[in-house]
Amino acid sequence: MDKIHSFDPSEMNQKEYQKLVQEVNPKPTLLKNVVLAFLFGGAICAGGQLLTDFFTGRGLGLQDAGLATSAVLVFVAAFLTGLGLYDEIAKYAGAGTIVPITGFANSMVAPAMEFRSEGMVFGVGARLFTIAGPVLVFGIVTAWVAGMISYIISL
Repeated sequence: MDKIHSFDPSEMNQKEYQKLVQEVNPKPTLLKNVVLAFLFGGAICAGGQLLTDFFTGRGLGLQDAGLATSAVLVFVAAFLTGLGLYDEIAKYAGAGTIVPITGFANSMVAPAMEFRSEGMVFGVGARLFTIAGPVLVFGIVTAWVAGMISYIISL
C-alpha cells in the first residue's frame, strides 16, 4: 500500500513524518522561476521604458512622461486583472508581475473583483484597498517621517 494512503499518525514519530512530508512535497523549480520572473519583469519594465520614450517623443518632460507611463501601466494591469488575465500571466511569471508597479494595481483590483457580487459599494468599493491600503499608509507615513527628518536637518 502507498505511504500516503496508509498514513496513521499514531504509528509515526516526528522524523518519519518529516521524511514523508519531504517525499510528497513538490520540488521547487527555482532556476525556472527566477528566469521567468526576470523575463516577465524585464518585459514589463522594457514596455514602461518604451512608453516613457513615446511620451517624451510627444513633448512631455521626463517627469511628466514617467507619471503618464505609471498611469498607463497601472490601468493596463488593473484592466487585465478585471478580465482575469493578469492572474493567468502571474502563474508563469511569478514575482516578475508582482514587483513592478503593475503588481500594485493587481493587488488593488483583485480583492475588489473577488467581492463584486456584493455590489459596487459594499463589494468593489469596500474591498478595493484591502491589500493596497496598508501599503499606501506605510508609504505615506514613511515619506512624511523622511520629510520631517530632512526638514529638521536642514534647519
